Amino acid sequence: MTDGKTTEFSQMDLPAPKPSVGARIKAHLKKWWWVHVIIIVVVVLVVALPVIYVGYPKIARNDVNKSTLNVTSMAITDPSPGSFHLKQTQVIGSSSAFKPTIFGFSAAVSLLGAVPWGNAQVPDVKAEDGAVVHIEEQIKLSNETAFGDFAKAVLLNEEFDMNIYGEPKLQEGALPKVDVTYNKTVTIKGLNKLNGFDITDFKILTKDAADGTNTEGTVYIPNPTVMALTLGNVTMDLSSNGTHIGQAFLDDLILNPGNNTVPMRSTVNKLKVITMLPSNSMLPVDIRGNSSVYHGRDLPYFSEALAANELRTTLDVGKGLMNGM
Repeated sequence: MTDGKTTEFSQMDLPAPKPSVGARIKAHLKKWWWVHVIIIVVVVLVVALPVIYVGYPKIARNDVNKSTLNVTSMAITDPSPGSFHLKQTQVIGSSSAFKPTIFGFSAAVSLLGAVPWGNAQVPDVKAEDGAVVHIEEQIKLSNETAFGDFAKAVLLNEEFDMNIYGEPKLQEGALPKVDVTYNKTVTIKGLNKLNGFDITDFKILTKDAADGTNTEGTVYIPNPTVMALTLGNVTMDLSSNGTHIGQAFLDDLILNPGNNTVPMRSTVNKLKVITMLPSNSMLPVDIRGNSSVYHGRDLPYFSEALAANELRTTLDVGKGLMNGM
């Protein structure tokens, strides 16, 4: 049984629920977003700037140093004492994942370790494996003596080293341009002293030709190189056992890569030859270059190179007399 009293309940204030971690982070970011943006920008710059301005140039220069260069053809035409026309093709080799553009530059060309003999303008090129570079221009010799040494190296050696040096700019995509050093040495096959030279046809004329020559023939000149050389009118001194017996002439001589068969004229002192002739009529003959003349102008660099090389062959004089009858 109740006593009639009423029980009263009072409402107590409960504490507000604590915000979740996510809510607190959201509130923080809403208030301090600009601070975080600055921090991100600073971090990105701290990481990216050294990569762009230190790492990228270092990688670019390293890739240039590791790349290779192969000269696949080289033609020297229209020579003069102080210049010539150059047409050259070369192929770049590269294992790099980067394919930057190397901007056109002036390249000094020389024998390895020697003074440059001239400069060639290299065009813009995408530095990727197999990229082909074409150069064609009139080259002005900056050092004729150095080019003379180059010509001798080409003629006298089985191989020679040609150096190409320049300081181009390089750029990968939208990254800044970088200064690099392009210093490449290319090993090229030489003429190897014209090894294999031979007189394949020879006849002694019974009557002198209108130009005064008294013998005619055909010479075989191998050219194992990638170089085509315009030598002009070449004159060669002939001797036997140390005695001068005459001169031979190769007109408008161009040595193209491969086998060259060239007509030859010569003026020979027949009386001397007869007195020197052995019983079997086989005459040993030494041949040494005397001059190279193009359009009436002597080419000292080619003349000196030819004079530095002596060729030896044996002529069947008896057969030459029979051929001339």
